[in-house]
Amino acid sequence: MEQIDQRYLVQQNKISDGETKPPVFAKVMRSKEGVFEGVSFIKSKDKASILTIEEANQAIKWAANKKPNAHEYVTKVICVGQ
Repeated sequence: MEQIDQRYLVQQNKISDGETKPPVFAKVMRSKEGVFEGVSFIKSKDKASILTIEEANQAIKWAANKKPNAHEYVTKVICVGQ
């Protein structure tokens, strides 16, 4: 069976905000050579990076290890179009 190539966004919600504020989305930073360097979270879903599942998992892992307040957020992978 052929695997379907789906695309994803990484979404974060601040735990203390509950459902009152909109989520933020991951924008992946890459070097000129295309090497992953990190993630910033932005409000614009349209400008967020569209990722494969492997890239999305890499972005989540990086954010959990490098962002000091990562424990204050719920981070999840969503399909493009959700």
